[in-house]
Amino acid sequence: MKLYYKAGACSLASHIMLNEVGETFEIEAVDTTKGQTESGRNYKEINANGYVPTLEVEDGVYLSEGVAILQHIADTHADHAYSPPLGSVERARLQQFLNYAAAELHKAWGPLFSDSSTDAEKAAAEAKVRSKFDYLEKVLSDGRSYLVAEMFSVADAYTFVLIYWANFKAIDLSAWPNIAAYVDRIADRESVNAAFIAEGLA
Repeated sequence: MKLYYKAGACSLASHIMLNEVGETFEIEAVDTTKGQTESGRNYKEINANGYVPTLEVEDGVYLSEGVAILQHIADTHADHAYSPPLGSVERARLQQFLNYAAAELHKAWGPLFSDSSTDAEKAAAEAKVRSKFDYLEKVLSDGRSYLVAEMFSVADAYTFVLIYWANFKAIDLSAWPNIAAYVDRIADRESVNAAFIAEGLA
């Protein structure tokens, strides 16, 4: 199994979860600007969209899209990852937060990481990110440790990474104390520390 990643990108969530479940895997960095893997391969031969993550689940079998990869990791390691049964409210709740992360928070960040964005577009994007943080702050205000059923899940791994990006854009999390505590709690996990070290983020 091999994870194609870019340091600090959304692929970090998949990296964290592979560590969390104790999977044996390799990692290979991708230069998404050049479209080339660390070993010199044309990345679009692996993922036609050219972005990370991609998980090679077995020789020549590739899975793309972060949410799909995260759910696959959870479903194939149910003893080590929180993966509620199909048809349960908890499963729907997990999907709720995974989809919020992908469709709302992740998407909101886009203009802030684009060289072609104007200052006005970046300001509007930051305001949108802050509004998404406002929602998550309210969710976490009931004292829960994690998003679903008091269990660390793929939704937490993904959301953590998207919140962590605030460090790259000088957004002070002290305005959202519940989020700040949530991020600190997840950052202390061994699986997160190992991924940070492997990606040169520590």
